[in-house]
Amino acid sequence: MIPHLKYVSLSVLVWQTTAIVLVLRYSRTVPQNGPRYLASTTILISEILKIISCLTVLCCECGWSLSNLKCLLIQEIWRKPVETLKLIVPAFLYTVQNNLLFIALSVLDAATYQVTYQLKILTTAMFSVMILHKRLVTTQWLALVLLMIGVALVQMPSSDSSPSTSVDKTVSSQFLGLFVVLIACFSSGFSGVYFEKLVKSSAQSLWIRNIQLALFSIILGSLAIYIQDSKAVAEHGFFQGYYTTTWIVIFLQAFGGLVVSTVIKYADNILKGFATSVSIVLSTVCSYYLLGDFEPTDTFFIGATIVIIATMLYGYPVKKPDKYSTPPNREKIVER
Repeated sequence: MIPHLKYVSLSVLVWQTTAIVLVLRYSRTVPQNGPRYLASTTILISEILKIISCLTVLCCECGWSLSNLKCLLIQEIWRKPVETLKLIVPAFLYTVQNNLLFIALSVLDAATYQVTYQLKILTTAMFSVMILHKRLVTTQWLALVLLMIGVALVQMPSSDSSPSTSVDKTVSSQFLGLFVVLIACFSSGFSGVYFEKLVKSSAQSLWIRNIQLALFSIILGSLAIYIQDSKAVAEHGFFQGYYTTTWIVIFLQAFGGLVVSTVIKYADNILKGFATSVSIVLSTVCSYYLLGDFEPTDTFFIGATIVIIATMLYGYPVKKPDKYSTPPNREKIVER
């Protein structure tokens, strides 16, 4: 890798991973007049932007010919209904996961969320072993054990003396946040591995697969708005509570995964692990100094340090790759 390209990749990974958490947390907690924006509507808009971006890439590959693009979509999506329908499973899980992200960052500070969400490494590893029959080496098993220990320490409640009602409220919020993040981690792990298997076992391009995924996500997202927030939309409108930060959240969600997947082509697992570790540190600092919603404890620092070590250790290169590992010249899976 070219040295300067390596540092650019690191910067983009750190920026995207940190920004989405901090901006989303800020947008869900900042005082504002009137109703707050609906998470379900932002998820739907971000999926629409994703499908537009994927269609733009395919149109470019088709020589900017709309007729060629139309033929390609008919051939790869409409005439292959079985392959297309396979994407309904990860689309459903991604929709649930995105909604849980908003709930989690409404009750957890950015630092605690960022550390706890690294449990997706554990769930992804578990489903990789079960579905892809991936073999983990000793250092990776050790990293997973350290990861669980670190997250447990981070979630340990503070022993500071305060009124019992405040303590009960804090503990209940912490428990709700942990529960929501755990569900999101299982959803992220299974859907990521499932999508990876579909992409690697099919001749269809990554962009076609993402369009199929976005189509179902749009349908499911619209259904979620109807079931959850139809009354609120009728009363205050689809774009209620939309401010600049709301649109930043939407664009980070829509294009963040596409940018990261492109960047990872020039990065390795060690660089990705290092970027995640730096992002945890930055999220902690920003959560304390900028958002003012986080008071670090000794157990948090110990737990966060262990999680950072585990993240780096898990991404350490393995001498003998398993048969399902992605060849250097293959496209990377888009992170969602």
